[in-house]
Formats: sequence, C-alpha cells, structure tokens
Amino acid sequence: MTYKHCLCLLLLLQLPLQILIAQNSPLKIGVIGLTHSHVGWILGAEEREDIVMVAIVEPNTSVAEKYAEHFGYSMDIVFPSIEVMLASIQPDAVTAFGSIYEHLAVVEACAPLGIHVMVEKPLAVNMDHALKMKALAEEHNIQLLTNYETSWYPTNIKAKELLDSGLVGDLRRVVVRDGHKGPKKIGVPPEFLDWLTDPIKNGGGALTDFGCYGANLVSWLQEGKRPLSVTAVTRQLQPANNPLVDDEATIILTYENATAIIEASWNWPIGRKDMEIYGLTGEILVDNRHDMHVRLGQGYSDYEQQDYTLEEREYPYHDPFAVLAAVIHADISLAPYDLYSLENNLLVVEILDAARKSADEKRTIFLD
Repeated sequence: MTYKHCLCLLLLLQLPLQILIAQNSPLKIGVIGLTHSHVGWILGAEEREDIVMVAIVEPNTSVAEKYAEHFGYSMDIVFPSIEVMLASIQPDAVTAFGSIYEHLAVVEACAPLGIHVMVEKPLAVNMDHALKMKALAEEHNIQLLTNYETSWYPTNIKAKELLDSGLVGDLRRVVVRDGHKGPKKIGVPPEFLDWLTDPIKNGGGALTDFGCYGANLVSWLQEGKRPLSVTAVTRQLQPANNPLVDDEATIILTYENATAIIEASWNWPIGRKDMEIYGLTGEILVDNRHDMHVRLGQGYSDYEQQDYTLEEREYPYHDPFAVLAAVIHADISLAPYDLYSLENNLLVVEILDAARKSADEKRTIFLD
C-alpha cells in the first residue's frame, strides 16, 4: 500500500460518524398515531439528512389538524389507518406514538412488509403481546426498537461506564425514580389522557408509564440478568384523577448479589428521572440528563466526591430517530441488552407483568 493510500485510509477513519451516516439515503419514516405527546420529538424535528417523515396515520382528524397547525406538516400525508397508508406508500420504518396496546397491531401490519418499527416505551402491554411482536420481528427480519427518553442521557451512559470500570466496586443496589405530578395535573392533551389512564390501553397507570424506565435501566446495568423475584406495591392516591389505574408504584427486584428499587409515581411534586447506583466502595448519583456525582467512601461516613456536568452524546446517540436510522443502515449495532434492544425490553415487560401480579395478589413473584 502506498503512502497516498495509507493517508487516504487514515483520513477516512477520522471522518465523524455523522458524515458517514449522512451518505446514506434519508430513512423514510411513517408516524403511526399522534395521541402520545412524545410525538412532538419527531414532528418538531428540524429538517435533517438522516430521516424524512413521509406519512402520518391518525384516524382522529381533529387531532391531526391540531398538530398540523402547530408543526406545519401537510394534511396530504395524513392517513386514517395503517392499511390505507401502506396501500399508498411504504416507508422504510415507522414510529408508534399511539397507545401501548396498539403496538402489536403496528408490528403485525408492518413486519410482513419488511418495515422496521420503533415503539415508544414500553414495548408492549403484556408478555403475550411482546412475544407475538418478537416472533414477527424475527420471522420477517426487521429491527424492533423501544424508545425511552433516558436512553439519550449522557449521565446514564457515563454511570454505567464508571460502574463497569470497577470504580465503586461490585454492584449492590440501584434506586430509580421517575414520574411527575400526574397526567391530569400536568395537563396532558385529552387524546393522551384518554388511554394513559386506561388499564387496557396502557397496561396500568404509573407502574407502566414510569416503572418501565427503571426496569429498562436496571436490566441494562445487570446486562440482561433476570431478577430472582419481583415484589410490588401500588396505590391510588388521586382517585378522582386516575379512577381506573394506579398512580403510585414501588417495585423491588432481587438479584443474586444486588437489589433494585423502582419508584414510579404520578405524585411527585417535581418531575424527575434520576438514578442512584451503589457499589461496595462508592456510589454514583445521576441527578438528571447532564449532572451526576460520584462519592467514594472513606472511613465510616466520609467520602470523596467527584462532580460531572456532561454535554449531549455524539451523533447518532443523542437522538432516537438517528439511532433508528443508523441501526437500519448498519452504521452501528446495538450491544446485547442495549437500552433500545428487543431482548432488554422483553425483560422489561416480563418485570412489569410480574409487578402487576405481585401488587394484585399481594405477594412476591418468583421468576423461573
């Protein structure tokens, strides 16, 4: 190999991943459903080179028109059903922003056509739905990803890196807290509130809505280990606002040498998504998306503290739709039990199913 060839190869290897990914054709995305408020993440995205929104499915015309007025898309790309959309256009991938119960129908319609799917968290309302989705994804060789806001957090990624490095010793306890004042109190749109507080369409209340974050993160930190047992207590502290579902859930997961506590609530005075990781010699405290602290134990109660303020993650990991495009184009591959991965999120649904059963039957559920 000549010096010129070596130099060209070196320069190519130094190209940012964003430039390499941009060489692909933009991923054509269909948005299935507008009733989940997180849909604004894609509707409000600036024009970009990696993805392009080519279709929207929303049977409620008034909802579609409301978002069209706010985000500026044409009603010409809005279809009343997945079937009508697919008869007109077949995107490369779809993102599901309807009820959790509807996720299975999205995969049933799209997988046989080779259309990749990303659903908003959690993967499914129960294991029956989740296993059917898994079978379809594997049969038709599509990517099936689950999106969580906390998957983008640079602090969560840094926390796992520090844990894996052995800085705080072997893992012994994880505490994950997620939630807000409650969907009605924070003023979610009526089309969202309608299914978010429905035990069938959402699979539960706060236990589903925010318990899934903790199950996702803990399964990732544990690298796919299944808990030995699941114990959950649910409450309904706002019966007037959430008459059909729980609004408070505490879930305890036991592992061979560690315990995880998931605190999911629609009763926090201040919205939060934070995590505490405790090892034998120190602790990692994730305050939010950008701020975290590490405390290394010294003596009985003294410690040395290191504070971190982190920038956003690099492309494509700062954005779920960039991750979707990069995975489909094979520019990146997900690690086993990655936060977005199917195997992680099947475990999440298994944990949530066991938590619901534990709360209903008032007993600990032991997993096989």
